Amino acid sequence: MQTHNAKQEALEAIQRLPDTADMEEIMYRLYVLENIRRGQRDAAEGKTQPAEEVLKEIQSW
Repeated sequence: MQTHNAKQEALEAIQRLPDTADMEEIMYRLYVLENIRRGQRDAAEGKTQPAEEVLKEIQSW
């Protein structure tokens, strides 16, 4: 898998959108991709929480 810099990843994500995409759709796509990237990095660094713990927290709300 080839490593890209943030600018290249953003350009590729934008190019995959339809030509009719507006700025809001572009910004949302970049926001989602950034959060996925952060989640993947956290998982690789072991900064995760077991699903059971998350469910217990949610139930206490």
